[in-house]
Amino acid sequence: MTTQSQKAQDFAALHVSGNPLVLYNIWDAGSAVAVAKAGATAVATGSWSVAGAQGYGDGEQIPLSLLVQIATRISHSVDVPLSVDFEGGYAAGGAELTANVAQVIGAGAVGINFEDQIVGGAGLYSIEEQSQRLRAARATGADLFINARTDLFLKERDSSKHGGLLDEAVQRSQAFAAAGASGFFVPGLTDLDLIAQVCEACPLPVNVMMRGDTMTRQSVAKAGVARASYGPQPFVDAMQAITDRFQALG
Repeated sequence: MTTQSQKAQDFAALHVSGNPLVLYNIWDAGSAVAVAKAGATAVATGSWSVAGAQGYGDGEQIPLSLLVQIATRISHSVDVPLSVDFEGGYAAGGAELTANVAQVIGAGAVGINFEDQIVGGAGLYSIEEQSQRLRAARATGADLFINARTDLFLKERDSSKHGGLLDEAVQRSQAFAAAGASGFFVPGLTDLDLIAQVCEACPLPVNVMMRGDTMTRQSVAKAGVARASYGPQPFVDAMQAITDRFQALG
């Protein structure tokens, strides 16, 4: 049986610039099994999808205890590494955040997404604040792939302004790497030229969220991306398929 530490190392090794790990985000044990049987080398939850599948809204509205239960069922149902979208960690920082991360690791996760937006508040944590939070997340001492997400680009819906955010994004990636992050996630950034610039300047493997027709595995690989994920779209598509099939019953 593969140990948690070995799974974590195996998961980290899947992040290769120019040959991205594809994570078709799942929301429960059933969807995890389906994706793993289809050939996925790892599975990863999406917070919006996990919450929606249980009747909750996004933004840490699903109770932490239920999230841990779902993660446990997923990890017991598949042999491949599991990463959990942990949003803001259900804590501002310190020992509480470390304990929360330890719960997810105890559930069998070998990776987490950890974001710099203030969940339930406004804006982003400062670079120093988020770096402190990352150090708290890292303090469990376990092998864990911490995918440090910045919400810079999601918060700015005018994509024409994304180029002006690159400098801060790179600064965050550098600080987050120094604080113990394993990867850097830039959801909302879809311009392939800008993605390539982030990949060039970032000291960590870069993760993008796949959106639109121009973002294919081949195109983001060429930009230097190491991880391509799909966020809530698989869940949205699955729920739409159920709706369509019911309506077609007549």
